[in-house]
Amino acid sequence: MDPNNVNEASDKMSDDGEMASVMGFSGFGKKARTFDLDAIFEQTRRTAIERSQRALERKQKDDQMEEEEGESSKSVKSSVHTQRDKAATATSRKQESESSSDSGSDSDSESELIGPPLPPQYTAQDDDEHVRLPRLPGNAAHSDEDDDDEGETQDDDDDDDDNPVKKIPDTHEITLQHGTKTVSALALDPSGARLVTGGYDYDVRFWDFAGMDQALQAFRSLQPCECHQIKSLQYSNTGDVILVVSGNAQAKVLDRDGFNVMECVKGDQYIVDMAKTKGHTAMLNSGCWHPKIKEEFMTCSNDGTVRTWDLSSEKKHKSVFKPRSFQGKKVIPTCCTYSRDGKLIAAGCQDGTIQIWDRNLSVHTKFHCRQAHIPGSDTSCLSFSYDGMTLASRGGDDTLKMWDIRNFRNPVNVATGLTNYFTMTDCCFSPDDKLLVTGTSVKKDEGNGKLVFFERASFQKVYEIEVTNASVVRCLWHPKLNQIMVGTGNGLSKVYYDPVKSHRGAKLCVVKSQRKERQAETLTQDYIITPHALPMFREARQRSTRKQLEKDRLDPKKSHKPEPPVSGPGRGGRVAAHGGTLSSFIVKNIALDKTDDSNPRQAILRHAKEASENPYWVAPAYTQTQPEPVFAEESEEDEEADKEPEWKKRKI
Repeated sequence: MDPNNVNEASDKMSDDGEMASVMGFSGFGKKARTFDLDAIFEQTRRTAIERSQRALERKQKDDQMEEEEGESSKSVKSSVHTQRDKAATATSRKQESESSSDSGSDSDSESELIGPPLPPQYTAQDDDEHVRLPRLPGNAAHSDEDDDDEGETQDDDDDDDDNPVKKIPDTHEITLQHGTKTVSALALDPSGARLVTGGYDYDVRFWDFAGMDQALQAFRSLQPCECHQIKSLQYSNTGDVILVVSGNAQAKVLDRDGFNVMECVKGDQYIVDMAKTKGHTAMLNSGCWHPKIKEEFMTCSNDGTVRTWDLSSEKKHKSVFKPRSFQGKKVIPTCCTYSRDGKLIAAGCQDGTIQIWDRNLSVHTKFHCRQAHIPGSDTSCLSFSYDGMTLASRGGDDTLKMWDIRNFRNPVNVATGLTNYFTMTDCCFSPDDKLLVTGTSVKKDEGNGKLVFFERASFQKVYEIEVTNASVVRCLWHPKLNQIMVGTGNGLSKVYYDPVKSHRGAKLCVVKSQRKERQAETLTQDYIITPHALPMFREARQRSTRKQLEKDRLDPKKSHKPEPPVSGPGRGGRVAAHGGTLSSFIVKNIALDKTDDSNPRQAILRHAKEASENPYWVAPAYTQTQPEPVFAEESEEDEEADKEPEWKKRKI
């Protein structure tokens, strides 16, 4: 060996050692392995396509075998899947060997590779691992058993999407005890955090799902309208204020915590033209917020008007809509609502009509159906669908009707036999607009109230929920939570939800354990034992309570039994007690005044002498200016005339 080459090699090794000590790793001077990534990816893509085609062919064969063999196809399919997995493993191993041979590096160089690691999708796997290939679009993606399972799951999801009944969240429920009387109003804020209930007991209760535990107690209860039943509650589209419609003529607006924000003005009931008054003059029936303008809301009343209001001006309404009958007479609107875009105003009236106005034109109706429901029956609810083309009406004639506002003369569908005893029974659309929901009423002890679901397209009753042994008055399907709130006639408010399909809401409070009641804490002073403390700092020794009681028992003063009150006639110089009432106390302690005040003149003159001798109230103020009284003297003739009898005076 050439000594010069040896010296160069030794110098190079020493340089590599110094570099390794400085950089922290070795391997300088070796050739790094190179990869053709485009070629590897192309080869992988071809292999995946071939495997997908083979998988599809096997799947078709499996389907044929299942049709021929019936129940025995399950075992055959499992064996085919096993062979498929083995073939896939062998193909992957073959691919690994080909890619390793194409790289042009031997096993020794592989063990001493230098440079950054390959990305995970191009890293060669060991013999006991599978190659994870990218999923191809279309049917070619189902290449193994897992993909088949995913495909079946996808088919099931498609079936769920086609069947709206499976989207009804009714697997679980919670019950909120509002009171004992009918829950006539329900409202949920847009975020679904707070629920507000109102009833015939004049109370409005606030429920916070995030703050409640399993005790399910309301965090606030108030009576905003004193002794008037709550007719309707609704949050604004921003959720910061609540509209309260009660049995009086003035609607109120509360904030989220129940404090008063605004109260509408009351109109003058002696003015004939209701458009000339500033507010309603009779009991309210319903109300709602504008879906787009957060400061505007609407109310309808027994004075025969529908009025819109602005939150910033409580002294006067914004506009007035006056429903009229076919003869042009005044009719009473029982419910009202805005369309989804806020451009239309709809009202259901007592004569059975449904009248719709343009929000900006309050004179003539834009749509008018004169025989929507039976005259004299109160239409309890109007609800627009989410697409804005369909209107649902719940009538007091035990029907539920669906209308197309583009052809408003005849209903699209009608459902009958839905008993309704309340003037605020709800109907609403599901969040996907495929179902229509309403409640039924029952008399006491004559069955259970139900929540009935109708399919919008066919209007067939597809589902029902038995809620409780009372009427179902209010129902609300929140689109964000996917939970259904129900108000009943026996003071209950129920929330139906599904742990999988629903979000937040009732799910937040059912997982919290009930808080323990705080017991009254008794303060006790601990005795600190300090045996080596100085006498002036030493605390008094704590003694036993039992020993102290024994000593007190021996003391004649402390152990003296108090004398009981005297019963019956007095004895021993003591007067018997008169009783524990206030009247007996007054009789015992205050002397009875037996003076006869039947003659008021004598009663006043009884105090005249004392008043003249010791003036206290009026006389001292007029001592300087009081005139002396001067009385005329009676003559003898006047005195004789006074003494004559009355009958002689009449003759004269």
